[in-house]
Amino acid sequence: MKKQPSLIGGSCVIASVCVGAGMLGLPSAGAGAWTIWSLIAITLTMLVMTISGWLLLEAFQHYDIRASFDSATRDLLGKEINFINNLAVYFVGCILLYAYTTSSGLIIAQLLDISSNIAAVLFVLIFSAFVWYSTKAVSRISVVLIAFMILSFVFSISGMSLHIDLNILFDRYSHDSEYARYLMVLLPVALTSFGYHHSVASMRIHYGEERKAQKAILGGTLIALGFYALWLFSIFGNLPRDQFAPVIAQGGNVDALLNALSAVIDSQQVSHAIHVFSMAAILSSFIGVGLGLFDFLADFFQFDNSRKGRSKTWLLTFLPPLIMSLLFPFGFVMVIGYAGAVATIWTCMTPALLARKSRQLHPEDSGFKVKGGKVTIYLVMLFGLLVAVFHVLAMLGKLPNYLG
Repeated sequence: MKKQPSLIGGSCVIASVCVGAGMLGLPSAGAGAWTIWSLIAITLTMLVMTISGWLLLEAFQHYDIRASFDSATRDLLGKEINFINNLAVYFVGCILLYAYTTSSGLIIAQLLDISSNIAAVLFVLIFSAFVWYSTKAVSRISVVLIAFMILSFVFSISGMSLHIDLNILFDRYSHDSEYARYLMVLLPVALTSFGYHHSVASMRIHYGEERKAQKAILGGTLIALGFYALWLFSIFGNLPRDQFAPVIAQGGNVDALLNALSAVIDSQQVSHAIHVFSMAAILSSFIGVGLGLFDFLADFFQFDNSRKGRSKTWLLTFLPPLIMSLLFPFGFVMVIGYAGAVATIWTCMTPALLARKSRQLHPEDSGFKVKGGKVTIYLVMLFGLLVAVFHVLAMLGKLPNYLG
């Protein structure tokens, strides 16, 4: 009898996809909203994004086990919506891989004293090989990375937690006591922090059915939420709100955040642990996002699972983000915000529309179904629409923007 894949492995894949963007983007994006409102934002986002992933599973259950967004969306919603959705999926996947590649290049370049471009190329060539090899390889390395992240995370958190100042954590020294008004700017980054949806099809492939994939998704988003909450408490309890100004001025770049933390933490070991943890978070998300985009492109272009077919998919998955990383600098939080705005299409709108259409076509179906009826579907759509509107308003300068 064939051994069933573990829920822990699948949960770690989902968590690893989420954690990179959130760990590195949320502190700077949440500096305005600060501790309480940031926790409210990420908890609400986690709930909505978990449900929207389940809605995707509900729609996918009527298709071949290797089917992804492209197959289901084209069949249920038509070519025009499918084209928009495919563009959004590819854009967000590319922009995240681009962000992770550039961030890793900056960190590795500092550690090894080499060019950031050379570091980025080495990073992509070495770690994308796991994705090229198989989903099983990604699952195994994800478990290792999550374990590695936990160890470095615990070490850095334990070091920072010893120095948490409640006055800093709850911003009692600040002259700006407005927090809720900065929530709208935070939500696009929070949404990206739970943007695992391109891996839903991969989970279904991995388990061969929907209910185990559902549990793995919930396990993964809960792990991510736990990481985020502890991370925000530790950073917001050590780095005063007004000291985020230079980090925000540099676009929330990861190296700027790490340098700011190093300046306020009086421990070389803890500072090194934070750097190691940040690198593990980037790596785990790079591999997880890469797997989701890889499976999506393989389905879209109908590349087979041979070495030649997987090599073609590899080129389309990793080469464009690498070239962008080598040519253009970026502000990490700004890029993640763009990804969040566009991601609302395929993390909220499309899953809700797919589930609604699937229920219309299979009204008597007794298979996998998300609870809550039409209310659940429309709430997910509304959340996605609001997040997209908030980002557009922020780009136009119509929302309060905390500058430190």
